Amino acid sequence: MMKGRLAVWAVALCISSGVQAQSLEETVAFCEDCHGKGGVSLESDVPTIAGFSQFAISDILNVYKDGSRAAISSKFRAGDTSRAETDMNKIAEKLSEEQIEQLAVHFSKLTFVPAKQPFDAELAANGEKIHTVQCTKCHEDGGTSRDDDVGLLAGQWTPYLRTALTNFRNEKRDTEPKMLKLVMELSESEIEALLNYWASQQ
Repeated sequence: MMKGRLAVWAVALCISSGVQAQSLEETVAFCEDCHGKGGVSLESDVPTIAGFSQFAISDILNVYKDGSRAAISSKFRAGDTSRAETDMNKIAEKLSEEQIEQLAVHFSKLTFVPAKQPFDAELAANGEKIHTVQCTKCHEDGGTSRDDDVGLLAGQWTPYLRTALTNFRNEKRDTEPKMLKLVMELSESEIEALLNYWASQQ
C-alpha cells in the first residue's frame, strides 16, 4: 500500500512540475485522488466521471487543457492531502494528447455509480417534466444516456451540478449558446426541481 501511495505522490510532483506521468496506471491513480476510486466520487462537490463516453471525457479534458473552460481550485481528497490546491486547467495542460485519450478510454469503460443523496419527491416529479421538455434533446433518458457524448446528469452529485449551473448563469463557465440560453431562462424553482429529479435517479 505504501509503495502505491508513494507512486501517486511521485506522479503528483511530476505533473505539477510539467513532467509527464510514467504510466496510465499512475495517471489514473492521480485522477482518483479527487474523483474517487474507479472514478466514482465520494465528494459532493466533485463529479463522478466513471461511465462517461470516451468522447465526453476527452472533450472535457481538452477544454480544460486549452483554457476554454475555467476550473475551480480544489484540494486533494486522497493520497497526500497536504499537496497544494490545484485545478483542472493546471492538471490538463500537463497531459499529452495520448494521455488524454488513454484516460478517456479507461474511465469510459467503468461503471457510473449514482450518488446516494437526499431529494424531494414532489420536486423531482416536477423536475422530470421540465427535463422532458427542456433537456431531452441533449440529455436523453432522463440524463442517463452516455450516447449523447455529454456529462451524465442523473445520479450526479447535486452540489456539483448546482455549482455548474450557477457558473453557467453567472457566465463563469463557457457552454454552447443554446445551452446557455436554456439555463438562463430557467427560474430558480425550476433549477431546484431539475436538481431533485437528477438526484432521485439512484
